Amino acid sequence: MIDLYYDLTPNGRKIHMALEELGLPYEVHWVAVKEGEQFTAEFQRINPNAKIPAIVDHDGPDGRPVRIFESGAILQYLASKTGRLLPEDENDRWEATCWVYWQVANQGPAAGNAAHFTTYAPDAGVVDEYSTARFVNETKRTCDVLESQLADGREFLVGGDLSIADLACFPWTRVLKAYGVALADYPALAAWSQRISDRPSAKARVAERPAGSGAPTGLSSDQYQRLFGVAPTPTPAPAPAPA
Repeated sequence: MIDLYYDLTPNGRKIHMALEELGLPYEVHWVAVKEGEQFTAEFQRINPNAKIPAIVDHDGPDGRPVRIFESGAILQYLASKTGRLLPEDENDRWEATCWVYWQVANQGPAAGNAAHFTTYAPDAGVVDEYSTARFVNETKRTCDVLESQLADGREFLVGGDLSIADLACFPWTRVLKAYGVALADYPALAAWSQRISDRPSAKARVAERPAGSGAPTGLSSDQYQRLFGVAPTPTPAPAPAPA
């Protein structure tokens, strides 16, 4: 049995989809990020970095329990455990691994920062046009990278079947609209994203979603400071132009 520590975020969705694709038995433990449950001592014994997702596999190597945190590492672990979700060709396996590393170092951070400056900061009255443009444009650049990879009409990012490369990158393509990025501007990427979205693993739902889970919008000042480590300081209104 695998314990999945989860909230409804793109990174959480990667692992939920992987477990569904693999048919592994798992139990979901919701970690309400908005309420700060990731900062509890109990959860930090599983992930000292206080982020979701994380897993505990009670049938780990040599039959011993093992904790795995960081979404890319979890995907690699599940692929290694099952011998699935990686191409058979060794060159393709390494390329799929490259895309996982690319995603956690580029696509995820760019989109996460775009989310902060387009959604969370304005909710708190903070407007930063430079940072917003910087990370929205970087998110668009990552879309260009994926579009280039998929432009030859391939069905998956690497090889002839779904891999951890697809599972790493897919969830972040489903939230682009919130950052002002139009998926339709990237036709090959949009077609690939829709193909993955049509899979049963993408449609599977996690039951019993508790209050306080999901995207942390509508934060109170205390919640904002706990989540982002800084108190929201509204941007002063511009001074009126001299008469």
